[in-house]
Amino acid sequence: MIQRLAERARDVLTVVTRATPVPLAVRCAVFLAGLVAMVLAYPPVILFTRSGVLLLLAPVVPAVAPRGRATTGVALLVVSGWVVATTAYGEPIALWRLLALAAALYLLHSLAALAAVLPYDAFVAPAAVARWVLRAAGVVLAASVLAITALAAAGRAPAVAALAATVVGLAFAVGVAALLAWLARRG
Repeated sequence: MIQRLAERARDVLTVVTRATPVPLAVRCAVFLAGLVAMVLAYPPVILFTRSGVLLLLAPVVPAVAPRGRATTGVALLVVSGWVVATTAYGEPIALWRLLALAAALYLLHSLAALAAVLPYDAFVAPAAVARWVLRAAGVVLAASVLAITALAAAGRAPAVAALAATVVGLAFAVGVAALLAWLARRG
């Protein structure tokens, strides 16, 4: 057991000494996106406790090991925090906060996917990562504009139309997921 611990320590030291700046920066961005999502989701009453500190440290795991299920786990913690904050603690649902939370979750997911394919010691042009981040920012901006437009349209439409739009949107999301699954099996 001691030998395995020593071997693990040598592995960590090797990773730290061989790490290059760009993959490290991507992993730091994964942590920051997760941290921002946690802060936006949970009420301060929860965050400033001992267990709240653990919640704030949870994004370290997908930053260090982006290939595992940790990114999904952090996203589920964030969504759970949002539900708890808005239901049990009565936090108001503000559009800016909801859009910022969605953006942070998307960036967490997208940057973790990038970090998963970048070895610690890879030499990567910063422009390649900048293009990835700009593409992700474009998706966040387009989704925000679409969401605000849909909310504005739903505000003028009767409740039945809003329900129909929700059902159509859900059917579209399920259809896209089915198409992606079919394409993944085919390829």
